[in-house]
Amino acid sequence: MTQTKDWNEHVAILKAVADRMIPGDEWPSATDEGVLAYLERRALADMDAWTELLAPGLRALDQEATARHKRQYADLTAREQDELLQDIEQDRMKDWPVSARQFFDTFLSLVTEGYYGSPESGEKQSRKSWEMIGYRPGTADGTVHPVKERELQQRTLDELQDQYDAVIVGAGAGGSVAAAVLAESGMRVLVVERGSWLRYNEIPNDHLRNHRLSKYGHNTGPELEGHPRTIVQGDADERITSPFEGDYHNNAMTVGGGTRVYGAQAWRFLPDDFRMASRYGIPEGSSLSDWPIHYDDLEPYYERAEWEVGVSGDSEAHPNLGKRNRPYPMPALSRTLEAERLAQGAAKLGWDVGPVPLLINSVDRDGRAACVRCGECVGFACPTDSKNGGHNTMLVRAMATGNCDLICDTMVERIDTEGGKRATGVRLVQEAGGTLQRRSIRAGHVVVAAGAIESARLFLNSASDAEPEGIGNRSGQVGRNLQGHVYSGAYGLFDDPVQDGLGPGVSIATFRFSHGNGNGIIGGGFLANEFTRIPLVHWYRALAPGTKRWGLAGKEAMRDTFLRTSQIQGPIQEIPTGESRVQLSPTVKDRFGLPVVQLSGKVHPESVRAAGLLGEQAEEWLWASGAKQVWRTTPNSGLSGGQHQAGTLRMGDDPATSVTDSAGKVHGYDNLWVCDGSVHVTNGGVNPVLTILALAFRTAENVVKQA
Repeated sequence: MTQTKDWNEHVAILKAVADRMIPGDEWPSATDEGVLAYLERRALADMDAWTELLAPGLRALDQEATARHKRQYADLTAREQDELLQDIEQDRMKDWPVSARQFFDTFLSLVTEGYYGSPESGEKQSRKSWEMIGYRPGTADGTVHPVKERELQQRTLDELQDQYDAVIVGAGAGGSVAAAVLAESGMRVLVVERGSWLRYNEIPNDHLRNHRLSKYGHNTGPELEGHPRTIVQGDADERITSPFEGDYHNNAMTVGGGTRVYGAQAWRFLPDDFRMASRYGIPEGSSLSDWPIHYDDLEPYYERAEWEVGVSGDSEAHPNLGKRNRPYPMPALSRTLEAERLAQGAAKLGWDVGPVPLLINSVDRDGRAACVRCGECVGFACPTDSKNGGHNTMLVRAMATGNCDLICDTMVERIDTEGGKRATGVRLVQEAGGTLQRRSIRAGHVVVAAGAIESARLFLNSASDAEPEGIGNRSGQVGRNLQGHVYSGAYGLFDDPVQDGLGPGVSIATFRFSHGNGNGIIGGGFLANEFTRIPLVHWYRALAPGTKRWGLAGKEAMRDTFLRTSQIQGPIQEIPTGESRVQLSPTVKDRFGLPVVQLSGKVHPESVRAAGLLGEQAEEWLWASGAKQVWRTTPNSGLSGGQHQAGTLRMGDDPATSVTDSAGKVHGYDNLWVCDGSVHVTNGGVNPVLTILALAFRTAENVVKQA
């Protein structure tokens, strides 16, 4: 280890500490499973943590061992070693050069990551630790299915035309639908994607860098350098946040957007979701409002999204979700063992439950295979291309027309406008060979589908003399009402296994606690069991309070509880507030010299209250299902957005309180449209992707009518 001169002198104590944190028994110890090599890689990756915390802590530990027992730590008995570690864990060490508790927690996390995390590239792609706890990452039948993804031809900056009938900003859920509808109508379309076209083998299955657990990074985009955001919380100063940190509120930035790695829950919003203010009134401090459209306006487009993109489900389940005129095109995936147990509990309570509709093939469809029920679903790319996303459905259709060009790794830095009434085109920027290249493209229509955070940023960065505060921002509404979903729920530990490892895992849900829940809650939400857990998510989030997390007891806890733990949770109908918003940072710019997003705000107290109700009911469901121990999760009261980000360019009839009209067109413009979750007035008590798809079909039809 060339950059850490003292690494070799610490090898003995590193091995000793790691093997007390995860000792050997009939299963490998930490170092037998390669943790020492992992620790060395982490030390190289974070030299500050090594030199300022870990190395001083190890030296202090050896000094403490010598002072107590006249021997170095590695030479102590196992009992003596554990006693020292217990004192460090309890922060009972005096005159240490570093925080003993911080040293312990950091070291334990690293050892656990090395033991239960996914193998590094080039290593044997299996883990004895996975076998020990019963985790299966691969397909249910154990076979390997080669991915047959359809290649998407890309254009270079020089190959683009000077003018298109429409330019679409973003190749995610909404942008891909718009591309297909417009291209199939005969319009000449350009799709601009900030991220890369990542094929399956270019989206790693790293258990520490994915959209489920992003401790050190993620597996899509953007790159960690050159793409910061900032956040302001309360009276604190603006601070920079990186793409993999929670405050960034990152969604996948690649062709397909979030649909590349999502869990694919495909719920329709409920009829009352479109008239929240009329039903409940407007809570103090909120910006709760009705949509300018109703469920019936969107129902044909929900149907279209379900059939053209592809949803598996049971149309007879969840009858309170609103009328439907056609069943799902594919049957629901079969229930998991966990769902069967939860169904028994729901029956005892008299609750109606049903399967979860998914944008996942339950049968072979459109030349792509059915789901193989792998253990790595949400947060990762699909090994059989069975998830139905923008990249493998609608964008494929758009490209097949010959009317659609796709350019990736390119950012729209500005929308050009004329007199605040008409969009004339976009300005593109990309980095190639260390230099920035720019090009202007003229457009008959501009469709913005970059996600609620980046779409608002683009509008703000496109200020002009006619609109000095940004496009559509004469009333100061651009960027306001940012919302996502507050989640709440509970874990339950059972006497016998309730997990069979069948992905995606989520399999049973109830809408008993949506509208009309009888508890004075505004909107409510739904509850469902969770997606399959990777081992590190179990260690970080699913061990019961008070569980020993290291030593033989910690190892036994993982081995004993991984398959016996159930989680029920769900999102609640968030109450929007105008103070949760996207603005431009006054101080920080990105790699292209553009002001980055500044995020601020927090969720409304009513949202936290509703989440509390959901947590209580999740707990009751688990008890009724036979759990022997149940504990609730704590809802987050900070800013909400995340992968369900919505609301920053909300639709409405009044330009004073909204940015787009009911057709998805920016107020005052005749050719500027928004085709993502930005237009959501409220975000429903369910996952929003099907509503994004449905609205995109509707908005794209409006573009075609006007073209």
